[in-house]
Amino acid sequence: MAGSVTGIGTTFGLPNYHGQLWGLTPEETPLLSAIGGLTGGGQTDAVEFEWEQYDLRDPAQRTRTEGADAPTAEERVRDAVRNVVEIHQEQVAVSYTKQAATGQVATPQSAPYRGVGGEQPVTNELDWQVEQALKQVALDVNFSMINGKYANPASNASPRKMRGLLEAITTNKVSKATSTVTGLSSATDTITETATALADNDKIVFTSTGDATNIVAGRVYYVVAKATNTFKVASTQGGAPITLGTSTSNIDYIKPWTTTLTTTHIDELIQQAWDNGGLSEQRTATIIVNSTQKRAVTKAYAEAGAKVIYIDPSRTMGGVAVDTVVTDFGRFNIMMDRAVPRDALIVASLNMLRPVLLSIPGKGVFFEEPLAKTGSADKVQLYGEIGLEYGMEKAHAAYRGLAV
Repeated sequence: MAGSVTGIGTTFGLPNYHGQLWGLTPEETPLLSAIGGLTGGGQTDAVEFEWEQYDLRDPAQRTRTEGADAPTAEERVRDAVRNVVEIHQEQVAVSYTKQAATGQVATPQSAPYRGVGGEQPVTNELDWQVEQALKQVALDVNFSMINGKYANPASNASPRKMRGLLEAITTNKVSKATSTVTGLSSATDTITETATALADNDKIVFTSTGDATNIVAGRVYYVVAKATNTFKVASTQGGAPITLGTSTSNIDYIKPWTTTLTTTHIDELIQQAWDNGGLSEQRTATIIVNSTQKRAVTKAYAEAGAKVIYIDPSRTMGGVAVDTVVTDFGRFNIMMDRAVPRDALIVASLNMLRPVLLSIPGKGVFFEEPLAKTGSADKVQLYGEIGLEYGMEKAHAAYRGLAV
């Protein structure tokens, strides 16, 4: 049985990886790693889990007169918020020959037949493959925690899907997109949109890709070959159209804002979350962005003059290195995460977030186990069910449709 990560425990008699899941690639999965490091994660005994939220009344000068009877009782109402755990499962299979031939390296197959000095760095192929599968699962979980579209089907005919942070935020979500279009279809390399308002070279960001292939939600694409009722997209301006395949519906896109991000825009978003009870714990108040918006944030505060971005190597959040910025609402962490869409900026109260895992009896919460032998190969599977608890959604805030 493989045991690819040094120091793993053997709880339940199987290698369990939940700690390694959010500690494995903190640079690649910042949100998952930070909230896992801050809380240690939570455990559920059902595929759907819930937590409570409540509101206190607005404060006022509610004075009483001397000798008066007690005022009429007031009841504070709690309500439940729910999410689901989604299944992450990977198989690793490595042939006996591949495991044995540790000294075999690729050599030139044609002249000049020159070898390269050195040796194969991987001496245990199965362990190495398991570790890569773990990293891939961590990337997928981190992506879902930001972008996940909620689904809790009534049967096993389709998978459960966790609600990610961008979908969870409703109260303080602000769209800056110049246009939003939903429900389109595609065939081959062409997307159909009746009387499309797009023009060649326009930038668009898909928020949903349906069954289309070769495009990823959250990335920037360029319009090419625009016609009256159709258009195509390329990964570069004026580039070759991407083959999308057939998708009958559910292709959605936004055309981003063209206005430059300023500190006023950032502070306005932060204020919405602050006014609604979030970001009170300054240590965990965090702006989460991708590379595009990180540059925009840096530029905005640099041009503001009085505001400063701090790069402090000792500043970490749950083990993840972060920069900080001084805003009108205090000092905020800045966390870069590749899973955040290019047009998005998230302000999160990280103290309210935690991963929640379902414990499988006798096995654990994220584990590796051998599969049945069917030939001359060792086969194992990685299995875990994980969801996101995001606390009070109005304690967070998000922009969509920012300039890209």
